[in-house]
Amino acid sequence: MTQPDPLIIVGGGQSGLAAARAALDAGLRPVVLHAGAEPVGSWPRYYDSLTLFSPARHSALPGMPFDGDPDRYPHRDEVVDYLRRYAAALDVEVRTRTRAVAVRSTPGGGYLVRTDTGDELAGIGVVAATGSYANPYVPSLPGQDEYGGDLRHVADYHHPDGYAGKRVVVVGAGNSAVQVAYELTGHARVTLATREPVRFLPQRIGGRDLHHWLHVTRGDRLPRAVITRLVRHATVLDTGRYRQAVTSGELARREMFTRFTPDGVVWSDGTHDAVDAVIFATGYRPDLNYLAPLDTLEHGTPRQVGGISTTHPGLVYLGLEFQRSFASNTLRGVGRDAAHVMEALAAQAGDRPRLGKQRHRRAAAQLRRDTAGRH
Repeated sequence: MTQPDPLIIVGGGQSGLAAARAALDAGLRPVVLHAGAEPVGSWPRYYDSLTLFSPARHSALPGMPFDGDPDRYPHRDEVVDYLRRYAAALDVEVRTRTRAVAVRSTPGGGYLVRTDTGDELAGIGVVAATGSYANPYVPSLPGQDEYGGDLRHVADYHHPDGYAGKRVVVVGAGNSAVQVAYELTGHARVTLATREPVRFLPQRIGGRDLHHWLHVTRGDRLPRAVITRLVRHATVLDTGRYRQAVTSGELARREMFTRFTPDGVVWSDGTHDAVDAVIFATGYRPDLNYLAPLDTLEHGTPRQVGGISTTHPGLVYLGLEFQRSFASNTLRGVGRDAAHVMEALAAQAGDRPRLGKQRHRRAAAQLRRDTAGRH
């Protein structure tokens, strides 16, 4: 008996592993393609001091809680080990050091995924779960090409070694920007450059972590349309130390500079500072170039609703920011999204194909309504 084509999951980080678990639960056969040496996503490449902003009890993927104190905030390396164990427990086929380079649809409704090893894999569907870490966003500012200092994205920052005594500007108003800038204040002269004042959100409320309240109030599950109206600016989760550092001047904050010079930056008030290094903590964009042959991307952004493609049935996404909720691109939220998109894939692959098509049509109609509302 011929075995049916598998479901191809592109990406072996938290989103890809959550997709594999959901695929197994839905009776599908997943094959995970991961460009790295082991299925732990981009976590080993994050800066050394990174810790989760959610406690262990609220940071797990479906089916396997974190070991140890559930109220601690796991370190980067703990997350790497957790994902390693999660992948091993799934017992699915994971092809490491295998990068998807192109995805094409087939006349029969499936897909062919070509890899950098030269292989082509046929699949009943594709889960694009590659996240965004490999596609950091760095804005272009006047004079940037002539700047002679060290300019990098926070994706390439790992520890404060090498910054001792230097003049450093960190650009950004989110968690990573503030955490890295604060870490550097013990080693360098640091300025945090932002377009607006930094907004802080208490890490603990009423003696409980914020994520406890998000869980009991179901705030983590608020739909995307509501979240995008509520969350219009970057917000920093804070126990109080970051706000105190900014308020006291320990961590200087200035309005974003307007241009680079060969040896520094020019601030919005026209003053010039010599600067040794600039670190952009300005976010990421979806890493989806391998989908280019499908013509499903619009300026690099997938056309989808809730993670379900509005252009290609059988194509779904996981790990997009605000895909369905505030927690969509986090350890604690991606499992719910995985179950959602897998329902559509399983329906299409099984004996209820009309459900998948109906969900696809509803998603397309919703996208048209959303787009009309923006004009």
